[in-house]
Amino acid sequence: MKLTEIISPDSIRIPLQSTERNEIIAELIDTLIAAGAADASIREELLEKVLERERKHSTGFGRGVAVPHVKHKSIEKMTAAIGVSSKGIDFNSLDKQPVYTVFLLLSPQSRPEEHLQAMELIFKNLSKDTFRRELRQADDAAKIHSLLDDADHHRVGG
Repeated sequence: MKLTEIISPDSIRIPLQSTERNEIIAELIDTLIAAGAADASIREELLEKVLERERKHSTGFGRGVAVPHVKHKSIEKMTAAIGVSSKGIDFNSLDKQPVYTVFLLLSPQSRPEEHLQAMELIFKNLSKDTFRRELRQADDAAKIHSLLDDADHHRVGG
């Protein structure tokens, strides 16, 4: 599994228009719907499931990143969106710092192992200082997609 297989250029929002956590999540879900990754008929259900998870356990993991995620029976293909905020978002992160980069992962409910693989892939890359910094500094979707391709081919350092 590669980042460029689950994140298309159409699924990258830079800059994010919203400034609040719940609005950011909705914006990224809308981005995935517009990219054809999810049907508009399940928008509210996806949003509610992601927000419910956030209420229980924040997916703001620190170091300026958050990875909200949800499994759903109507999702057929593992897919993710990336949003970048220059202002920073209060995501109730573990380190109490603002979030600048959000990965929103949608997974097929019937394939939990793929969900875990995708989460592992995302976190492996987000653990690299260089990757996080370059994501945050990118100013358009093409640069982010190029960075994802570099990460897929191990051209991004730690």
